[in-house]
Amino acid sequence: MTEFSLALLAGVAAGALNAIGGGGTFVALPALVALGLPPVTANAVSRVALVPGAVAGAWAYRRELTPVGPASTKALTTISVIGGGVGACLLLALPASSFDAAAPWLLAFATVILASGRHLSRALSSVLGRPAGMGSRAVLIGQFFLAVYGGYFGGAVGILMLALWSIGLGLDAVAGNPMRLTQLAAIYLSATVLFLVASDALSAPLLLTAMLVGAVAGGFAGAHLARLLPAGVLRGVLLTTAVITTVLYFLRD
Repeated sequence: MTEFSLALLAGVAAGALNAIGGGGTFVALPALVALGLPPVTANAVSRVALVPGAVAGAWAYRRELTPVGPASTKALTTISVIGGGVGACLLLALPASSFDAAAPWLLAFATVILASGRHLSRALSSVLGRPAGMGSRAVLIGQFFLAVYGGYFGGAVGILMLALWSIGLGLDAVAGNPMRLTQLAAIYLSATVLFLVASDALSAPLLLTAMLVGAVAGGFAGAHLARLLPAGVLRGVLLTTAVITTVLYFLRD
């Protein structure tokens, strides 16, 4: 019951963070590893568990979707599904030791992006100037590579999406958040199908169920909470969580 409760709370936090601004992986993955799952299994379990939460958040924002430049929502979602599947295949095909070694550095990379993403976006926009906008092909190519990353690891992939759209298209982060959630759900969904078929994600049914239930509640509540809390407060909470979990992950051995 203690493990179930911890996984449930981690699911609520991860689902809420994903709905608010991204970063649910910073809670879900370390929590499952701390509960005894191997990193690759923990990654697969967290991805499966966070899908309903991402879908719940996307549903809450369904009337606020803003197109990403010239790319249609259908094309963008299709690319996200394909890229998420490719990333999941890489996770399953590569040796488990590869992910175990890469995970702390991926967390660190995502933390840096989380901390400096907005400043980087402004700096690049200042240097390059606001373009008329990336073409549809450029948007879809960029989304594919982000989706591959999301299917393999997923940390801060939503933040990376907003950074890409902000730099290349001038899309406001608040306006882009509903589309970010929709694409996050698409990436996680395709990865989940593969994880359920080809991984041992179902080897920990109690933890999976607890995190899944928590993520649904957190995802739906987080989408509504994001409209109420100041953006600075949300970023502060997310960054603090990212830094702490990254440091702990490096020190876990």
